[in-house]
This record gives sequence, C-alpha cells and structure tokens, in this order.
Amino acid sequence: MVRTKAQISKEDQSPKLTRSGKNAVNKKKNTSSSKSKTYDEDVQKTVADSKPQFFDHWLMKSEPDSRFEKGVDMKFSIDDLVKEANSTACWDGVRNYEARNLLRDQMKKNQKAFFYHSNCKQPGIVGIVKIIKEGYPDYTQFDRTDAHFDASSNLDAPKWYMVDVKFVRKTKRLIGLQELKKLHLDHAKSSPKGVLHNLSLFTRSRLSVQPLTKEQFEFILKLEDQDKENN
Repeated sequence: MVRTKAQISKEDQSPKLTRSGKNAVNKKKNTSSSKSKTYDEDVQKTVADSKPQFFDHWLMKSEPDSRFEKGVDMKFSIDDLVKEANSTACWDGVRNYEARNLLRDQMKKNQKAFFYHSNCKQPGIVGIVKIIKEGYPDYTQFDRTDAHFDASSNLDAPKWYMVDVKFVRKTKRLIGLQELKKLHLDHAKSSPKGVLHNLSLFTRSRLSVQPLTKEQFEFILKLEDQDKENN
C-alpha cells in the first residue's frame, strides 16, 4: 500500500495528506509559553480520557491549496488522493489527544468519512472516503527528520496513531462551510433541536478528525442533491 503524508492545517490543525514520498506534518507556530503548552496538553488529556461516546461516521480535513513547510508542499486535495496508488493514503500527523483516541479506538474498517477541504477560499465537504485500515502507530512520531517527531514517544508505547483511507467518490457539489454553519445555527435554535445542532465542525472545530452520527452523515449527504440557496 502506498502511504503518503498528512499534516496539521494552518487554520485548524487539520491533518493533510501530501504526494511526496516521505510522511511529514506541518505545525502551527507555537507562540504560547511552555506553561501554556503544558496546560493545553493537560486539557487535551482530560478530554481524551473522559468516557467516550461512540461514533461510526467521520469528517476529516485536508488542505487543497499549495503551502510550503520546510520546502515541502503540504497540499493534498481530494484529486491528489485519487491519484495515489489504489486511491489510498494514510492519515498521519494528528497530535491532539482526543482526535488520536478517535483514530486509535473508534475508527473501524469500512466506516465512511467526509473529505473536507480546509484552509482555502471555499472550505467544505468535497467527497467521501472509507477507512480501510484501523488505527496503528503513526511512524512520523519516531522520525527525527519529520516535523511531527515526538521525543517522548517510543516504539513500546507509541502516543500517536493513524488510519488508512480510500477514495469512494466526490460529492455532487461542494457542501460549503457557510451552508453547514447556517443549518447548524438553525437546528440549534429549533424545538426540538435538529440533527446538526451539535455538529462537531462547529462544537469541536479544532479537531482535525471529527465524529458524526449516522443521522448527521445522512442529513448532510442529502444536501448534495439540493440547491444550496434553499438551505
């Protein structure tokens, strides 16, 4: 299986797959103090260690536009995924504990995920992928030359995990961020609340790998057949 890169989005810390031969991940510039960083990590761990709610559908973010990090283009659009051998790639570079737990513990073979273009002029859902390999150690954490090398991780007790995904199809149209945001707000105000009232894209926006309920996935998928102006 050909494996490609994933990196964290400049906008939302999203993992992105790239076309180069070696896995690499781009990180946001760290402008906080080491104390703040430690606090953030502790919060992540607390959230990650809380009792999980189990999901079987997902949304995964990736950058479609070129952006260079250490001389490497971090771009990986859905078209780039299609061009990979067997239209398959790994989803590495996730360095958030809650997202890590989803990759490691909940994502199962043949589950579906929306492929979401992030950090671009028209962010939104552009396609569907499926999980073809369940969580396994993300080898970029052990690579000292990789942007996401983690000296605190070791082979006997890896901290970070990834899955492999395969292209299924493109959506019939872009299901954009603003369209989804409007629906989310409408569903949050309605009584009873609509299925998108707690959509992770807005309630857990920092996660690069986001859980969806079956009802949310099916509701969003139906939007591709509707005129966005009517939503």
